Amino acid sequence: MPRHEAVERHIRGRIAGLKPGDQIESDAELCELFQVSRMTVRQATQRLVAEGAIYRISGVGTFVGEPQVHRQMGRLRSFTEEMALRGMTVSSTVLTSERRAGTQEETTALRLARQSNVVQVRRLRLADDQPMAIENVVLPPSCAWLLREDLAHGSLHQALAEKGFAPSRATGTQIAAIATDDDAALLDLPVGAPIFVERRLVTTADGTPVELTESRYAGSRFVFHIELA
Repeated sequence: MPRHEAVERHIRGRIAGLKPGDQIESDAELCELFQVSRMTVRQATQRLVAEGAIYRISGVGTFVGEPQVHRQMGRLRSFTEEMALRGMTVSSTVLTSERRAGTQEETTALRLARQSNVVQVRRLRLADDQPMAIENVVLPPSCAWLLREDLAHGSLHQALAEKGFAPSRATGTQIAAIATDDDAALLDLPVGAPIFVERRLVTTADGTPVELTESRYAGSRFVFHIELA
């Protein structure tokens, strides 16, 4: 096994038995323990820092990071459902809730006539009071009743299902990006921190488009699991 992988495995083993905020060995201590160079230790810890498994405070030390949320990509679940499965309390801050003119991209995706109005709901999604994602949802004008719903505490997907617009299938893309000033302020991240941007079109069982969504996830707090066959 390459030496940097041995160091990485050691740190992962240490993390498993510690709590977020606990201090682990310094780079110097790891160099002495494994008889390797500081560059090898840095190579071992680089991925762990990027994952958020550990974090550094200059001049102080290295510490265990907050546990990440693991999300399965094979099933269509709302943010509320995903967090509930992990025993986390969901809340939202509604940033935008309005009816406005749709863009060409939005009306085309939702199969609306050009210049149709759309419903936009933009929320900051939190789990156990920690900001996880910025969610921007665009819906057809037939869903204007959503603007009267309590979307700070309720589930948008559940509200859709109760009105006969149950989300059934989604297609989309996911890309890596860096946090803008707005992302950083809302997600409590440094500007330029890694984020995941997921765009998806959600349809009902009969294929009717019901939701066009862009979600911007804090990269250090999410792990996406994909199963391929």
